[in-house]
Amino acid sequence: MGFSGFDILIPVLVVLVIVALFAGAKTVPQGYAYTVERFGRYTRTLTPGLNIIIPFIDRIGARMNMMEQVLDVPTQEVITRDNATVAVDGVAFYQVLNAAQAAYQVADLETAILNLTMTNIRSVMGSMDLDELLSNRDAINERLLRIVDEAAHPWGIKVTRVEIKDINPPENLVESMARQMMAERNKRAQILEAEGRKQAQILEAEGRREAAFRDAEARERQAEAEAKATQMVSEAIAAGDVQAINYFVAQKYTEALATIGSSSNNKIVLMPIEAASLIGSLGGIGAIAKEVFGSGDEATQQPRRHTSARPPVTRPSQE
Repeated sequence: MGFSGFDILIPVLVVLVIVALFAGAKTVPQGYAYTVERFGRYTRTLTPGLNIIIPFIDRIGARMNMMEQVLDVPTQEVITRDNATVAVDGVAFYQVLNAAQAAYQVADLETAILNLTMTNIRSVMGSMDLDELLSNRDAINERLLRIVDEAAHPWGIKVTRVEIKDINPPENLVESMARQMMAERNKRAQILEAEGRKQAQILEAEGRREAAFRDAEARERQAEAEAKATQMVSEAIAAGDVQAINYFVAQKYTEALATIGSSSNNKIVLMPIEAASLIGSLGGIGAIAKEVFGSGDEATQQPRRHTSARPPVTRPSQE
């Protein structure tokens, strides 16, 4: 039994349909986007999932990774504005937003981003001094991100982050910086020590001033008290009370003798004859005080008793 041409055509058509179905059905994984080219020209972009294209006419052009990717920036030497050579490396993060632009606007996207980042690192960091370079890393990262993202925008990508990982000055420069830091710290310590001494002297001077003010105030009050006592005695004398002046003179005389006797420089005290008379009349001074400050009736009713501390002193006669 022979096969006719129709019998052979049917299996061939079935095979062609199956091949066409497999050729026209395209599955795009999550996080990717495929470009479709028709006779070599871009027509559309396939999103994740099952997609149908015209077999033998359309074909997949570029398979673009739409996830955020990291690009390691190799170490390179940068000469700063103050002619210091440092070794710098970094890292860049980017994400493809437009698969067609990333596929057809630039050739070798990663190499383009890498060269763009390295060029701007040398440009930005070369315009700064070494001290500014080491202390303003955040400002450098922000400036690099703004410049690189603006330059890569036509490529359909978004540069999300540019970070400087290491800044390595030469060893001799590191030693010089360490010595400079030590000298600066010593300077600060000396300044703080001097400030402490200054504050201590100021506080000590203020203490002396306060003490002198208090002493002067005490002397002033003592002088006022003595002036008031003298005024009271003067008023008593003016009123005719002779006993008040006697009491005042006797008190001053006694205080002077006490001062002389308490001196630590003299072991023997020579006293005049009048002093012996004064010592013998201490009881009389007490009686005067009672008459001045005490009750007048009691002083007149009770007789005075005179007891001498020592035998009376007889003066030698002059012949």
